[in-house]
Amino acid sequence: MEGAREHTKPEKGQTVGAARSTPHPPEKPLVIVSFPPETRPPDPLRRLPAALAAGRVHPIQAPPARPSSDPMAWGAPARAQSSRVQALYDLCRRTFPSPSPSSAAAPAAPPPASAVRAISSLMDTISPADVGLRDDSLGDGGGGHGFFDSTFVKGAARAARWAQPITYLHVYECDAFSIGIFCLPTSAVIPLHDHPGMTVLSKILYGSMHVKSYDWVEPTVVASNRQVRLAKLHADDVLTAPCPTTVLYPQSGGNLHSFTSVASCAVLDVLAPPYAEDAGRICTYFNDYPFSSFSSGRAKTVDSPDNYAWIEAINSPVYINMRPGMYTGPTVQDRLS
Repeated sequence: MEGAREHTKPEKGQTVGAARSTPHPPEKPLVIVSFPPETRPPDPLRRLPAALAAGRVHPIQAPPARPSSDPMAWGAPARAQSSRVQALYDLCRRTFPSPSPSSAAAPAAPPPASAVRAISSLMDTISPADVGLRDDSLGDGGGGHGFFDSTFVKGAARAARWAQPITYLHVYECDAFSIGIFCLPTSAVIPLHDHPGMTVLSKILYGSMHVKSYDWVEPTVVASNRQVRLAKLHADDVLTAPCPTTVLYPQSGGNLHSFTSVASCAVLDVLAPPYAEDAGRICTYFNDYPFSSFSSGRAKTVDSPDNYAWIEAINSPVYINMRPGMYTGPTVQDRLS
């Protein structure tokens, strides 16, 4: 799956052999931004949907349905017209089974390709209006500057004072899947992070964003002089709405990705299953370095070094400038529970 600006060095290949090692590049600065004190979880991406679902955000109820004009339906209860959000929920509910207690910690198998195509096709039809948004409705003019009064941000010189917060709109979450919307103002950054054992479908509702994503190289390749692991570039593109839904899988499709908004944008996300610390699905953030930065410790030659990078886990906290928002789209009816 919210604005902060990531301060990085200019884009940094060449083939590196086992015997050659280059000096360590300087440490890349972390994203030092803050979550509003009253809503700050330990990790905003890791458990944000559950935190928002716990009662801090209450979806607006859809208006009651009009009575049917069908004379044969006289006396029958009125039925609301199904929304695209409800259709998405119903399809996800049929596609992603809830894990049993004994298998909750086991990696979930990716859904069948036909099921993924069905969900993608439905998400392709969803517009901002279908989820209670208008184009750029939570864009650069939004508020949310109160977090700048916090001691944390006052002491973080790298946090831009003009930065707008990313807004997360919680739609639905259960053990099997979650549905939510990230609204990013211009230049907002969600740092490189992973989705362990998860299938994620993302649909840009409006605006443009730069997406950079990787998949781990298997078998694992590590550097000889640094705790970094080799990954292959999957995508490095700017996506602009309207565009097709993208899908990532546990071991393919760009499971590690970062977002930078080129213009104010909103992304509808389906995570299956969602992050869950007790099940081992913990969100980890990373730095990426050019392939030429390190030696692999053994002869390792690639045809296109620019398509590979060394990935290093960030072990210190990464705070993202994010706030909960009010979801005003159609309420999901949990019909199958």
